[in-house]
Amino acid sequence: MVNVIRAEGATSSALQLLVLGAGAGGGSPQWNCGCTVCQQVREGSVAPRTQASVAVSIDGRRWSLIDCAPEILAQLQNVPELAPKQLRHSPIEAVLLTGGDIDHIAGLLSLREGTPYELLATGELHQTLAANTVFDVLRPEVVRRTRVENGSPFTLPGGLQATTFAVPGKAALYHPNEAENIGAEGETTIGVELRHAGKRIYYIPGCAHVSDALAARIRGADLVLFDGTLWRDDELIAAGLSHKSGARMGHLSMSGPEGSMAALSKLDIRRRIYIHINNSNPALLDHSPERRALEEAGWEVGFDGMRVTL
Repeated sequence: MVNVIRAEGATSSALQLLVLGAGAGGGSPQWNCGCTVCQQVREGSVAPRTQASVAVSIDGRRWSLIDCAPEILAQLQNVPELAPKQLRHSPIEAVLLTGGDIDHIAGLLSLREGTPYELLATGELHQTLAANTVFDVLRPEVVRRTRVENGSPFTLPGGLQATTFAVPGKAALYHPNEAENIGAEGETTIGVELRHAGKRIYYIPGCAHVSDALAARIRGADLVLFDGTLWRDDELIAAGLSHKSGARMGHLSMSGPEGSMAALSKLDIRRRIYIHINNSNPALLDHSPERRALEEAGWEVGFDGMRVTL
């Protein structure tokens, strides 16, 4: 059963965001990849990245996850704030999903040991979970499934105000219609707006293009964490890693006249961080020309363990 969202009162504190994972699907190093980035991660000269997920709170006690990566257990072990404070307990009181891809949802299967939390998602994403019976391990008397409506504000545990919104994207890779309607806006690819004490944060780990509506929404934000999957659209093809372009996968590249750096350059965003970065992306290399160009454009590359407080 999917419940209707209910609001609750806010508290006053700082908006805290912890990057649990900053990588795209498969992370880096990817298990079956010998590309330059993966080789350097294995050699220890580039930091590894697990698949994208963040934790947010405004009181440091009650936390919400945005997405739940397959490596969630390892991610939680590295964050003292998210450790149990008693015999059976977790500071994580909610999980909010931005998409139905494996790297967004597979970690839910690890959060099945009987501690209650609320699972927030659009109606279509809830249908995706309901259609895969393996997720029935998340028993309804423990995990409360709540439907959120794009554009309708709601309140996360502790009083953090949130709103989901449609982002140009595509269906999950395993979906039978995955190749159709790339760039369409609906309930399968969403962004999250977080508001507290006059501050605005946007978490957008997947995006096919920056629409006028998306640009208007994030203009003037204090922080945007944005899809950094690829540096260039034909990156995987040129490297011999895949036959798919970034556009075919529903991801906007960082570089180029139509890329995210150009598209967001005039939106007066205070801080810009790339998240969901693929192992093939040369911007992951600390001293690469791509990293230098990115930083000169005012961007940062997200990493596991990154902390932001507003």
